[in-house]
Amino acid sequence: MQDYSDIREEVAKLCQKFPGEYWRARDKAREYPSKFVAALGEAGYLAALIPEEFGGAGLPISAAAAILEEIQAQGCNGGAVHAQMYIMGTMLRHGSEEQKSQYLPKIATGELRLQAFGVTEPSSGTDTLALKTVAKRDGDDYVINGQKLWTSRAEHSDLMLLLARTTPRDQIAKRTDGLSVFLVDMNAALGNGLTIRPIETMMNHSTTELFFDNMRVPAANLIGEEGNGFRYILSGMNAERLLIAAECIGDAKWFIEKATAYAKERVLFGRPIGQNQGVQFPIARAYAQMRAAELLVHEGLRKYEAGENCGEEANMAKMLAADASWAAGEACVQTHGGFGFAAEYDVERKFRETRLYQVAPISTNMILSYVAEHVLGLPRSY
Repeated sequence: MQDYSDIREEVAKLCQKFPGEYWRARDKAREYPSKFVAALGEAGYLAALIPEEFGGAGLPISAAAAILEEIQAQGCNGGAVHAQMYIMGTMLRHGSEEQKSQYLPKIATGELRLQAFGVTEPSSGTDTLALKTVAKRDGDDYVINGQKLWTSRAEHSDLMLLLARTTPRDQIAKRTDGLSVFLVDMNAALGNGLTIRPIETMMNHSTTELFFDNMRVPAANLIGEEGNGFRYILSGMNAERLLIAAECIGDAKWFIEKATAYAKERVLFGRPIGQNQGVQFPIARAYAQMRAAELLVHEGLRKYEAGENCGEEANMAKMLAADASWAAGEACVQTHGGFGFAAEYDVERKFRETRLYQVAPISTNMILSYVAEHVLGLPRSY
């Protein structure tokens, strides 16, 4: 698979303009990294997956993975922009030509941001089919009522992909039917049925909860066919997991490089601490975990681009990459000792940020359940 070394090099140069102190300031103030996002947009990276006919670069998902991995490896945080990468597939695969022509060119130039993804709800969590947000047709509009939780970047996005129930559960033939996807104009909806409430979390992720009170969305903004929304979202989840896995690989590389450098330069008892196997081995093990996970990420990306079923690889890659980044983070903190908890070293910030991916966008236990049922053929456990 192509390594996109030229893209990685340019992304690294851009990231160097946003050093640790930039991210520490955003983290302390819980601010969205607007200048960083704008710089990525101006450089064209947020339009990587948009076809050239709509003003994008027309690159495959492996290029997006390289971009996000490099952002993380440089000590930055791709969480501010990654949704535009992984939810783009839903629009590209299932959006109408009119929708693509209307929105994609403006997303490509950065005039519009597609960064919000409204799926999870307080009462359903990862049980997506149990969501309660409803959309009812009323003339040329759908009227939406309900609530979403953990919808990140909603305050900083012009558009949102929203999953809602359009057919009651007792009226559907298959349990996966009856859900639909809508493209919501956030600026038009805010204050007109949409309320956004920020949620303070352990890391700066700009996440929110959303409330819909008779929010109107034009019927023209329905993505694909009514009732097939779960299938559309599901097809994008493999992309999401592969791209998040790539970010975790980038995090692991940052932690490993940071730990290795510190272990070489930190001298105690007359010798570098990296000479001690108790320091070496956790870093070496984390490196081995990272490399193994990286290979599975690449295989998943290859199958995704070939149009093959990559559910097994996407899920396992996300789990193993998240495990690798967490192990690398542990090794990095332990290597730095007390300095690992000092904000100026950036280790504790990255440690908090990478911990998220043990839980989101899907927890490790749900991935293990998927592998048990769909790969090994064991009975469904839930």
